[in-house]
Amino acid sequence: MQKNGFLDELRWRSMLQDYTPGLEEYLEGGIRTAYIGFDPTAKSLGLGNYVQIMLLSFLQRAGHQPVVVMGGATGRIGDPSGKDKERELKSYQELDDNIQFQVKQLKQLLNFDEGPNKAILVNNFDFYKDMNVLEFLRDVGKHTTINYMLSKESVKKRLETGISYTEFSYQLLQAYDFYCLYQLHDCRIQMGGSDQWGNITAGTEYIGKVIANSKAYAVTTPLLTKSDGKKFGKTESGNIFLDPALTSPYKFYQFWINSDDSDLSKLFRYFSLKSQAEIEALELEHVADLRSLKKILAEEITLRVHGKKAFQGAMEVSELLFNKDCTTDFLFSLESETYKQLKDELPNFSISRGQFNENKNVISLLSEHTSILNSKSEARRAIQGNAIGINKRKITDVDADLLETDLIHDKYIIVDNGKKNKFLIEIQ
Repeated sequence: MQKNGFLDELRWRSMLQDYTPGLEEYLEGGIRTAYIGFDPTAKSLGLGNYVQIMLLSFLQRAGHQPVVVMGGATGRIGDPSGKDKERELKSYQELDDNIQFQVKQLKQLLNFDEGPNKAILVNNFDFYKDMNVLEFLRDVGKHTTINYMLSKESVKKRLETGISYTEFSYQLLQAYDFYCLYQLHDCRIQMGGSDQWGNITAGTEYIGKVIANSKAYAVTTPLLTKSDGKKFGKTESGNIFLDPALTSPYKFYQFWINSDDSDLSKLFRYFSLKSQAEIEALELEHVADLRSLKKILAEEITLRVHGKKAFQGAMEVSELLFNKDCTTDFLFSLESETYKQLKDELPNFSISRGQFNENKNVISLLSEHTSILNSKSEARRAIQGNAIGINKRKITDVDADLLETDLIHDKYIIVDNGKKNKFLIEIQ
């Protein structure tokens, strides 16, 4: 991708909402620096953030330099954009912890290590930690009128329900961030979602007022929504996070597999690093088999975010859940991490090691140690009906006991009750 092809790349991917005049000419002049800010109010980045990470990725792949700004200062204030009420303020320690965690995630997804356009990491708290309120009001507030601030969409939407001075002042901090980055890194471009246009242009206006003969630019992407109009990156069970402890690699993979067919073209363009020619060829090849196309996208993104081992675990979970022909040997070949993912997907029970050692009878396991079946008589009938499997081994003897060798990784048991009902038992 050529340096002057960045905006063209966004155009064909339908990722370009607005940009300020003169930007295309400016991008043609060499390596340019652009930034996006990240809000540290959540421990992990989510798929909503990933849109902006992809924007920085395309910028970097076009030969330009991305700057990641962690909101150590702005996170203490709260961005009113897209909110209909005041944010609950986080403690300083929680914000600092969140920043450290998010930085680790970002370093896996952008090149911070080598090349003339390696990414730059900044915490905007450094811009304010030695500044007092009088300096801020004199140096920043004096250059922005209340009329101008009230005209911003993020503020206008809150006037009826109420907005604190704290959140009202957010656009001043974001404007000053842009100014500091302009001075420190010659960063003249700020990017973000379309809901950030007002905050970003507050920065371009401020820079134009306080730096002689200066010019700064804004670029925004459309807010990504699903075909049903709902916010992208959410499911009925909540947000999809990049942290495997919050969203397992299996759930992450399944999110893409279960996406609506009508969203697939958009998602491929936003999140695949494949070229236009590659994506269009895949779409043509799989026009009658969209599930295969979803698998290609899901594999690419899961590998990029979670790595090969976690992706393999997600595939193994899928195999166990959906392949009726998987074997005992297959279950014992799975990594312990795969069973940790399974705990989120199957009804599961915990049994103490002492309880297990005291009574290893299969009927007791099904009806007393767990509630897989309601009674011993029901468990007995299920065994007699050839419905019960322990780690894919059919149980035919109503007096059968479990063996130590039945424990996968010395702690897990998979129970089948019929063809569709699976359970995970963990011996602790």
